[in-house]
Amino acid sequence: MSQTPHNAPAAQPQQDVPVSPEEALAAEAANEADALSALTQELATLKAQNVDLADQFLRAKAEAENARRRAEEEVSKARKFAVESFAESLLAVADSLEAGLAVQEATSAQLREGSEATLKQLKSALERHKVLEINPIGAAKFDPHQHQAISMVPADQEANTVVTVLQKGYLIADRILRPALVTVAAPK
Repeated sequence: MSQTPHNAPAAQPQQDVPVSPEEALAAEAANEADALSALTQELATLKAQNVDLADQFLRAKAEAENARRRAEEEVSKARKFAVESFAESLLAVADSLEAGLAVQEATSAQLREGSEATLKQLKSALERHKVLEINPIGAAKFDPHQHQAISMVPADQEANTVVTVLQKGYLIADRILRPALVTVAAPK
């Protein structure tokens, strides 16, 4: 065990230096001034951020409005030019029909040949614009998404298969434009 010498000075507790009320008020005022300065600076920073964010918001809003307007214009142009292209491809068909009608002394063979050529032009124009024929020839299964059954008839075919096509149907870009009108084999 070690012992402390008798003549070593004992640790003295620190004592607060007495402060006058004026000094205390001055210190408090200085602290409040520092806090006010910090708050004023923070307020100025927040105001600047607010102005910047408001400006960014207005720019983004204007950009969104411009994008919406451009998209509407593009859709309008696409519709206009799609119809224009389709109409342009039908002009050759109209020209062929007019040329066929202009011939006064045509034989039935010539009329048939001209009609077949004109039909070929029309089908080609429709196919270019993704208008496809629905013609369930033979014993095709009845598909209610593409066919409209007019009646069920007794037939030597499997039940629910197409017996005859009364009117061809058409698809346009995988969407039914008109279903094919068909008769369907009745169950035996």
